[in-house]
Amino acid sequence: MKKTLLVVCMLLGAMSLNLQAQTVTEKNNSPEDPDNLAKEYFSQIMGIAASATTNTKLYQFVYDWIGTPYRLGGKTKNGIDCSKFAYELYEKVFNTSIGNNSRNIYTQVDPISKSDLKPGDLVFFKIRSRSITHVGVYLGDRKFAHASTSRGVMISNLDEAYWKRYYFNGGRMMLKAQNEKAEEEENVLHLN
Repeated sequence: MKKTLLVVCMLLGAMSLNLQAQTVTEKNNSPEDPDNLAKEYFSQIMGIAASATTNTKLYQFVYDWIGTPYRLGGKTKNGIDCSKFAYELYEKVFNTSIGNNSRNIYTQVDPISKSDLKPGDLVFFKIRSRSITHVGVYLGDRKFAHASTSRGVMISNLDEAYWKRYYFNGGRMMLKAQNEKAEEEENVLHLN
């Protein structure tokens, strides 16, 4: 009888521990976690896998600008062009200054293949030209955000025929420039 009681107690204890472990796991993956909610939200509205939405600041910035009309030379929500959109995004999201036109921006990146693109990388296009004429910011899952002349700030797919036809290259901001900026900021902190 004592053995049976001991076995029952051990089983109940093990079940209790298992239940507690499941509860902790569920809490950690809870959709009520603000970061998970944001990732799920941006994943759904932008058509990007939740696993690709690692930088919620990036997706929030893009979401805030969606629908802004195109205006050559514009840099506000009243109208913006593709290079200024990329410039503003890099300033606000990555605290990094980049060039003021798509060709100039391309000189500041390390070229990368389409298969190596990560969220935040830049994508460049040569539209009916031998030189770079358009830039966008890669979001993941073959999608990129950009200011289109016809529809303003929007999200497009690199696999669409138009973008496939004019795609030139991807680019990642040069590590050297990023490291220099970090060193400058560190020096300013030491001076204060």
